[in-house]
Parts: sequence; C-alpha cells; structure tokens
Amino acid sequence: MKKQTVIKVGGMSCVRCSAAVENALKSQNGVLDTSVSYANGRAEVIYDDSLISLKNLEKTIKKAGYTVVYDLRVSQKQAFRKTLLTFLLSLALSVPFFVMMGGMMLGKHIGLMENGLLQFILATPIQFVAGFRFYKGAYNSLKNKSPSMDLLVALGTSASYFYSVYSLVINNGTYYFESSAMIITLVLLGKTLETRARAKTGESIEKLMDLTPKTARVIRDGLETEISALQIQKGDILVVRPGESIPADGVVIEGESYVDESSLTGESMPVSKKEKDKVFGGTVNRNGSFKFRAEGVGEDTVLSSVIRLVEEAQSSKARIQTVADKVSAVFVPAVTAISVVTFITTYFISKNIQAALDNAVAVLVIACPCSLGLATPTALMVGMGRGASMGILIKNADALEHACKIKALVLDKTGTITQGKPCVTEILTLSDKIQNHLSYIASAEALSEHPIGEVIASAYNGELYTVEEFQSITGKGILAWVNSKEIAVGKANWIEELCDCKLSKEVSELSKSGNTLSVAAIDKTPVLAFAVSDPLRADSASALERIKAMGIRTILITGDNPSVAKRVAEEIGVDEFYADAMPEDKVNKVKEAQEKYGITAMIGDGINDSPALSASNVGIAVGNGTDIAMESGDIVLSSGGISAVADTISLSRATMKKIRQNLFWAFFYNTVGIPLAAFGLLNPIIAGAAMAFSSVSVVTNSLLLKRVKI
Repeated sequence: MKKQTVIKVGGMSCVRCSAAVENALKSQNGVLDTSVSYANGRAEVIYDDSLISLKNLEKTIKKAGYTVVYDLRVSQKQAFRKTLLTFLLSLALSVPFFVMMGGMMLGKHIGLMENGLLQFILATPIQFVAGFRFYKGAYNSLKNKSPSMDLLVALGTSASYFYSVYSLVINNGTYYFESSAMIITLVLLGKTLETRARAKTGESIEKLMDLTPKTARVIRDGLETEISALQIQKGDILVVRPGESIPADGVVIEGESYVDESSLTGESMPVSKKEKDKVFGGTVNRNGSFKFRAEGVGEDTVLSSVIRLVEEAQSSKARIQTVADKVSAVFVPAVTAISVVTFITTYFISKNIQAALDNAVAVLVIACPCSLGLATPTALMVGMGRGASMGILIKNADALEHACKIKALVLDKTGTITQGKPCVTEILTLSDKIQNHLSYIASAEALSEHPIGEVIASAYNGELYTVEEFQSITGKGILAWVNSKEIAVGKANWIEELCDCKLSKEVSELSKSGNTLSVAAIDKTPVLAFAVSDPLRADSASALERIKAMGIRTILITGDNPSVAKRVAEEIGVDEFYADAMPEDKVNKVKEAQEKYGITAMIGDGINDSPALSASNVGIAVGNGTDIAMESGDIVLSSGGISAVADTISLSRATMKKIRQNLFWAFFYNTVGIPLAAFGLLNPIIAGAAMAFSSVSVVTNSLLLKRVKI
C-alpha cells in the first residue's frame, strides 16, 4: 500500500548532504519518490509499505551517515548552540594567527608567533576539534559519492596542516598553520550564521500552535467541566467566556458575541457571532459568552490547516544551491587529481621529493577555499548591517538572491497598506440644535464593549459625564441616559426606527466606500454620523508608485469585503486586487503569481499571512506585525509599512553584485594559481600569500558595499 511520510533529518551540513540522503533513499526497493530539504531538515518520502517499512527508511538515513530527529526545533537549536561554541573556540585560538598575518601585511614580524611549536599548539585543536565536522562530512560525502564543501575544506586544511607538521619535524621553518586555522574559522562563521537562521524557521509554527488554548469548558451530562483541549471530541458542546481563545472549530448554538478573527483573516474589526454562525479555533472571544458545538477538532481545524500550509511551504521552498556547493562536485576531485599528477610529474622530472611535495601542496593551498569561505559571509554581513541601519532585517541569502529578481509583489491590506487599527475617519453633523454632542455620546460609549463603540469613545478626549443608565441592545446598538438625556448610538436603520425619521443621503454615502457606519441620536434626534475605517498609511501610495516604477506587478489581497478592497486598491493604484481571502486563498494567489509572473514576494503582518509569506519566494514581514509573521518572513521591515520594499530590492541587487564579484575573485586566484603551482612557478609560501591576498581583496570589496547608493 502506498504511503507518504515525513522524516526529520539531522547532521546535514550543505545541500549536497540532502542530495546524498535523497539518493540513499531512492536506492531502496519500495521507495517510489522522495524529496529532501536541507533548509528544513525534512525528507518527504512516498513508499510502498509492503516492500519497505518506516523503520528501514530511518535505518537507510542513519547508514548514509546522518541522524533521525524527533523534535526538529530542539535539534536545530542544539545544532546552533554546538556550532556557535565550536566557532568561538576556533576564533579564540585563531586570533594570534590573524594578528600575525596582519603584521606581515604591514611589514612587521611578531617574533613569538614565528615559533613553529606555538603555531602547532594553537592550530591542532582548531584542526581536529573545531574542524572535526569537516572530516566527518568529508567521510560521508565520499561514502555517498557526493563530494561536498566539507571535503574541500578537509583537503585544503589538511594539506596546510600536515605539511606544516612535516616542516616542524625537519625544522625547515616553512609553516602554513595560519592557513588551515583561518579557513576553518571563517567557514565556521558561515555555518554559525546558517544554523542560526535554520533554528528560527520552526518558531513560527511553534507560535501558531500556542494560539489554541490548553484547556476547554465542555458540557457533559448537564455539567460544565474543564478538560484538556486535546480531549475535545466532535459534537461536544463547549462554553467560551469573554477574553478566552476558542479551542476548536464549530457552530454557535446559544449566545452572541464579537470574535477577533485577525489570526485567520488579518482584519482588525471583530466579527459578530450569533446562533448558527461558525467560529474557529485559535480566534479570541471579545465580549459575551456563548456555547458552540465542536465540528472540527485536532488536526481538522482551520488553524491546523494554516500550520500545515506553513510547514509545506517552508519545506517546498526552493533554496539557493551556493556556487561553492555546485562546483565542489567537479572542483574537489579535479584539484586532488591535479595535485597528485603534479607530485608524480615533478618527482619523475626532478627526482627531488621535496620539490614534488612543495608543488603538490602549493596546488592544494592555492585551491583552499579561504576567499571562497569569505566571499558570501562578508558581503552578507556588510549588506545585512547596511540593511539593519535602514530598518531592513534580512534573514538569509535566499531572500537576498530572490529579492533582486522580484517580478510580482502580493500585498496584505490590514496593517501593511493600512494602519491596522480602526478609527473614526469622518464625523457628519446632522443637527445643531443640541450642544456637546460628542461629550454625551462618548460618555455613553465608554461603557460599551462593542468594538465600534470603543473607537467612537476614543475619538473624544474631553471630560465625560456620569451615565445614569446603560443598556446594550444586541445587533442594534446602545441606549443610555446622560444628564437626563436619552443617548442612542448604533446602526442607521435602528436609529431611523427609534427616531421615526429618515436619515439623509449623506449618511448612506459614508458607508459606500467600505466604512463602518454608526449613527447617534440625542432625545430621539439624530445628531452625528460616524464613519469608522482602517486608514491608509501615509506612505502607501508613494511606496507603491516607486515599486511599480521598478517593473514589479502589484497585487492586493485582503480578508476584508470587496467594497473596502476596491476603495483601497483605487487609492494606492495596485494592478490587481482580491477580497474575502482566507489564508489558503493568499497561498493560492501567491502560487498563481509565481506561475504567471515569476519570482513573487509577499508582504504582510498577520498570523493569517504566515503561510503565504512562507510560500512566496521572498516573504517580507512588517515589523509591527505579529511574531509569527516575522518568523515566517525572510525579510523584516522593522520600521513598518511598505516604503522600505524598494530599498530592500535595491540593497539586494547591490549585495548580490558584491557576492558575485567576490566569488569571481575567489575562483580567479584558483584558476590562475593552480596551473602556476602545478608547473612549479609558485612555491607554497607564495601560494599562501596569494590565498591571503585573495581574502583581503574579498573583504575590501565587501566593505565597499557601505558606500553604494541605495
């Protein structure tokens, strides 16, 4: 019988490791298809369980040299801590070498560090403790016939280290301990940054899971009992009180309330719920108690589907395979072969084993990936630092690589284009016969639990009167007595009925552009009409204009109603807009844009945006949004809004240009230096100096990024 499973894999150090795991699984009889994601440490396997068991699949992964983990988030955090400690150890022992090389470049010699024995003492723990992971990775890559960056590092550092040990033994004073130490330290720096980013990927899912309450109140045998939310069964009658999170999906059977569904829709306005209305797990009850019948529990809730969407999107997202990993499959065996041929050829020609060894080591030293190890991390650090100073937090190289190629931008509305908080945008005066209209109305609304009432009350900053009597009329509004005056605030049709009048056309015009309308009457005379909406950010229209000028298609998608979506779309000038969107709709629109236009970015701030952020090529989270959106995003705009999107794209283009330049210089020294070393025109000392100069050129070029105009 065909089955599908996900196995979490640990111990992968580069994308070629994921290829090794994939090849090992595909070689097994009974495995129909598999896809292994290095970025997420997940192996998705489709297999025939009559031919191979899940246990045997796990054994295959372990046999390939990797591990099976059962809590990926814990595993990733542990990997980050371990890598960080290893890097710090290597860095501490490498500092004297960095100082020594800096002195040499300035023409100064540090006598103490010229002592070969001291260099040996410092370099040995770096080589075999900090560098053990590279030997292990190299062994696994050879075993799985998939040469990796680990093999490249292990070969180059070993050549420098063991030749230096040989020089120490014969006392010829030629040492390359600093080369091996620097290579390992700098490559570990890149690994530390990488494992930190990977450890963060699971946090968005963890926070989504925390939205569902741990306990629930259920009515069984006529009694209200508190149980674990995991024990809820389909058909249970559950009770939800004000301020509580709803523990499951279901239908209201008794009571009325307003529910904050922003976790699913992203919309800031709470939604009225009454008998026969649907409610969803993870949303928050604002006011009023109600009972509902559970219809979706556990994995069958809408929130669970959002979690699955995030997991699937993160797992399926295509990650960049770095240039170093791409070329290592050819470069590593080629360099090794050239080194061996150089040794044999030189020995047979010169009959001098010292000269043969010098030339062979020079090939490996000049091929060492020191500048290659610096090429991406240094440009990334400078680019990320530049971005941070601009309020742009870039999490990984994938985001940088894709951001410079964005063809379409999908925009959430609430909290991204708009301010994310409803307020009174217009007040229409209907009568001038009664003074202090707003003070009376605000005094009455101060006691209201209705979201619109809270907004109206907050629009007045003056002194409030004492409310003599207050009544909330469900579905209509409020009725109160202030200073012996009857104050009524609510829906327009209710006010017309209460005052026995017909409101002017101006009042109805307020609601036509998507505003929420509320009308107030004093002593049965309509006095004020309030338009409540979520206003645009001041920079939204100008930001969209700049983005469109870069040739990027703009698409607005919102959980709000069509009239609001249309008004906002027209005001900011987007190319397309879609309304009434749930989280899965946003994911689908992102995928449609990817198929139609190419590389697509998504910008949002809400929990409901997290699946779309993960599914997009570049997820851009607004910094004043939810933690979940920011964890799902590849880029966080800490200043909020979309004005920084164009800056992000410009910064991405500049940073990627520097990375490409750095990689060119890194490989330039190899392609030029290797033939020279092979023909004996470079001794190991000159090869080491050339390698050091390539590192300096890469660092210097990266630092120039600070001066690039964005």
